[in-house]
Amino acid sequence: MPSGDRRDGPDRLDRVRGAFAGLAAGDAAGWPAARHRSTLLAGWSRRLRRELDAFAEEHQVTTLPVPFALNQPVAPLTAGPSDDAEWLAWTALTIGEDRAEAFGRLAGRDDVRARISVWAALDNLAAGKRPPASGHDNPHHFDDAAAVRAVAFGAAGLDPLEDARVTNAEDGVLGAVAMARAVAALTDGAPMGDALEAALGALPPDTAIGHAAREALAAARAAGSPFAAVPALDAAVLDHVYSYGVAAAQTVPIALALADAAVTSAAPGAGESGAEAFGAGVSAAACLAPVADSAPALTGALLGCAAGYDALPAAWRARVRTLAGCCLPELAGADLLDIAGRLV
Repeated sequence: MPSGDRRDGPDRLDRVRGAFAGLAAGDAAGWPAARHRSTLLAGWSRRLRRELDAFAEEHQVTTLPVPFALNQPVAPLTAGPSDDAEWLAWTALTIGEDRAEAFGRLAGRDDVRARISVWAALDNLAAGKRPPASGHDNPHHFDDAAAVRAVAFGAAGLDPLEDARVTNAEDGVLGAVAMARAVAALTDGAPMGDALEAALGALPPDTAIGHAAREALAAARAAGSPFAAVPALDAAVLDHVYSYGVAAAQTVPIALALADAAVTSAAPGAGESGAEAFGAGVSAAACLAPVADSAPALTGALLGCAAGYDALPAAWRARVRTLAGCCLPELAGADLLDIAGRLV
């Protein structure tokens, strides 16, 4: 158990809610959220956006198209949670089940949207492969799908290993264990420094994710603040060669580094319980465009757990409670805070 002051009693619920709401706010803050939520609109609107993007490329137009709701309800495109929040909620709702069986019920469905690692795992499960083969024999075994789900396991004080092995392997599993340990420590009331030590303990230095985590922390600390750390993290961690910015070896280290930078650079008196650190860390993560699909969400989970739900900005608390159902339709309208409360 990490050392340091603890908060007991009602504060545990506040911290778990903070972790869930913080992840959802970071999820909503990243630019991919609007694309995920646009799947709730007519397919022709997304087709037209792709055509406009091709037109811009062909004619050297710098005005880039964004998701739009022409002659349709605009609600899906308002700022709100998308894929990461829904997979966190699904995990919390099924956390007591055999993980392969829980995922197996999703196999064959045509209304689910998920990361490549999850789809590959579902195909593997349908073909009779069990974990860890379902996660290891997987073209995206290194992504951060399990790290997002691990927030639920950390909040519940549970080991995410069996869940992570369904969809991931190697760095993908290590990232999930690191996130769960950090969230578990914060939920117990540990300071951010102890939570980071718990996470680093799951990331051996001779692994890609372990090396990146230590490089990211050093770069962010040298920069002095989350926003100042953005160029340094881009240089030290991001891989601009590959087209999918969800590698756990990038997103988890960035989340750890920005959470650390946000807390240590907060104004005197703000401490870990104020909204200042949360806003600074999540905003900086959203500035790292290649990893904006999950780095802001993971950063938000850590800082939201440290701050507690009541300390988060009121406008964001209102926006992130209701899920859209853009990845798991059965979650449309579900209350994320109610789901978080069931874990406590």
